[in-house]
Amino acid sequence: MNIPIQRKGFSLLLISVFSLWSRADSIRFDLESGHTKCISEDIKSNSMTVGKYQIVNPNDGHPLPDSHKITVRVTSAYGNSQHYSDDVTEGHFAFQAVEAGDYMACFFAADHKPSTTITVDFDWKSGVAAKDWTSVAKKGSVELMEIELKKMLDTVQTIHDEMYYLREREEEMQLLNKATNNKMFWFSFLSILVCLSVTGIQLWHLKSFFEKKKLI
Repeated sequence: MNIPIQRKGFSLLLISVFSLWSRADSIRFDLESGHTKCISEDIKSNSMTVGKYQIVNPNDGHPLPDSHKITVRVTSAYGNSQHYSDDVTEGHFAFQAVEAGDYMACFFAADHKPSTTITVDFDWKSGVAAKDWTSVAKKGSVELMEIELKKMLDTVQTIHDEMYYLREREEEMQLLNKATNNKMFWFSFLSILVCLSVTGIQLWHLKSFFEKKKLI
């Protein structure tokens, strides 16, 4: 009976690992002049994050046109600026997240006539994916197996932090549900009390009316 449970846990671990490593994929998008495009990334506090962006040259072998320049700003979940570059063709950023939440990377292309479309390559990594394990291996002169073990250790630590964060959110939701249920209970009780009071007043009024008319 223990084997299926272990296999299930191992499968969940693999799914979590793949989901964490999938954040390392770079993306390519088109940006029209005079427009802004933003990309968000959910980053936990004290996590390392690195990003690199570059404009794709529409004409290989020729210099980039003057119109192919962008402004890049990276802000935290509370709007604090983490990176800013103006009128650039490429750049990178790296910082350790102090605030947990959705970080936003916004790309803006100045307006041009006629309108132009700029293609941007953007690579954003955070957490385990942000660590350059190749450099670690070269500097430490360690074996490949040791590097893989370090990767797994960092991944497990990240999964542990994620589960702890989810547990905290679950406790917050439970407290919120409990408070909401208490409020609904008292609201229902007061509603019933008001209805009974109104019914009693109506019965008293009808009884007084019929007694005055000598019908009862």
